[in-house]
Amino acid sequence: MKALLLTEYKNMQVTDVDEPEVGPDDVLVQVEACGICGSDIHGYDGSTGRRIPPLVMGHEAAGVVVQVGENVDDLELGARVTFDSMVSCGNCDFCREGHGNLCDNRMVLGVSCGDYRRHGAFAERISVPRRIVYRLPDTLPFEHAALVEAVSVAVHAAEVTPIKLGDTAVVVGAGMIGLLAVQAVRAAGATQVIAVDLNDKRLETAGALGADVLLRADQVDVPAKVRELTGG
Repeated sequence: MKALLLTEYKNMQVTDVDEPEVGPDDVLVQVEACGICGSDIHGYDGSTGRRIPPLVMGHEAAGVVVQVGENVDDLELGARVTFDSMVSCGNCDFCREGHGNLCDNRMVLGVSCGDYRRHGAFAERISVPRRIVYRLPDTLPFEHAALVEAVSVAVHAAEVTPIKLGDTAVVVGAGMIGLLAVQAVRAAGATQVIAVDLNDKRLETAGALGADVLLRADQVDVPAKVRELTGG
């Protein structure tokens, strides 16, 4: 199959790679859309030690099920799905207790480091465990579904923050996750949302997405300004 392979830092090539192996508990997904994470950019330029070439990067993806392992009986061929970027073992105490993020054997799709190499979704197909696969509604476009992993980060941040109606929320950093967080905290009930960044274009986008106050971190004393705005 075809894949976009990081052959060396700052060099990626579309090339032929082996088809992924599909284990008894795995699902083979035909990738229809895959996002480019900031970590993929850092992998491309070599500024992270977690994407050592050769590697197929990419972990924000969605697609269609084209094959299932012998133990998978609850997901039909043709199902529209997305999947987690982290692959937990499913067997350790943490996994059995529902805390797969703490799994001692966890891996991340599209990452290669000193401990493991796990090819990602910059490819025609990818094999992932059924336990990290999630169905998509028919009405959700694949290019939108590829953002589910990123959106979940922002939604989780809003959920673990005790926001109630009338609160002011400050989002520091208006990159992709920050822009999603602006929307998530607004939906969670924050009456005033303050976005902080160093980039005017990002701040402008934050304003368009619901931020009430835009602060350039290099031009104002942010803590002092927040206290002024909130009466704190």
